[in-house]
Amino acid sequence: MEESIIIIGSNGQIGTELATALRLKYGEKSVVTSDIRQPNTPSQGPFEIVNVLDKELLQSLFEKYKPTQVYLLAAVLSAVGEQNPKLAWDLNMTGLLNVLDLSVTYRVDKVFWPSSIAVFGPHSPKEETPQYCIMDPSTVYGLSKQAGERWCEYYFNKYGLDVRSIRYPGLISWKAAPGGGTTDYAIHIFHEALSKGTYECFLSAETRLPMLYMEDAIQGTLQLMDAPAENLTIRSSYNLTGLSFTPAELAEAIKVHVPEFSISYSNNDPRQAIADGWPSSINDEYARKDWGWNPQFNLKAMTEEMIKNLKQNLETT
Repeated sequence: MEESIIIIGSNGQIGTELATALRLKYGEKSVVTSDIRQPNTPSQGPFEIVNVLDKELLQSLFEKYKPTQVYLLAAVLSAVGEQNPKLAWDLNMTGLLNVLDLSVTYRVDKVFWPSSIAVFGPHSPKEETPQYCIMDPSTVYGLSKQAGERWCEYYFNKYGLDVRSIRYPGLISWKAAPGGGTTDYAIHIFHEALSKGTYECFLSAETRLPMLYMEDAIQGTLQLMDAPAENLTIRSSYNLTGLSFTPAELAEAIKVHVPEFSISYSNNDPRQAIADGWPSSINDEYARKDWGWNPQFNLKAMTEEMIKNLKQNLETT
């Protein structure tokens, strides 16, 4: 059977790269991208304007394309969500429920929805945070992701909907601009290092956070979606990680390529409090055991890739 795939929220950091990967795998016409506004660059396949909060418009999208897979990526992220918490809750929660309902109605084979390390909080174990532990998120983004995990598991148990999810750590990519997350310093720092030679970091030098290079994140997502349903033991969301580092360690890795680079640190940014409540490293043994997760990029390899590709971008603009 030919796949019909819809990506909702395709203009964002994950969506732009996931769309490319899925079109390479299934063909350009099999993957429909959609977002609340037109993408910055022309879409390589079908594109539709859709607001995930408009259930009627969303239903027309399902009716038109009869999807076999749906990827719901539309969300308000952590730092932006704190500026407008009720909007963040509404978009993140109502959008998910709209998609889950329509996926049941239209008998979608598989649904992907991203969770986040923001589900953890001040009382979660900081080191090697396990799959199952206390989760007391302190941001509306984390609250919505924790509730979303429960809804995904509920729809699987009650309706048999094959929902799959990953708790993404900070995602690092050279292809998309930072999206308003607390871990996005790890993207912005590369842009500033190459354009200005300096960067003022909004997190402290020793704030260690789990991260994942986007190439690994996309491969992990495709691996999870390809895994036989009977292999999956987690129906809330899988812990996933690739590497953990501090801003100071990342700065040192960048200096190998940009020796004149210097970093300074802000002392009063509200994102520091968000980061302080998150894990410094993640235990992802279930993903490794259930579907063969094995990240390829360490700090050195990730830094080399970021510098190389961003330099090429600067040279061509």
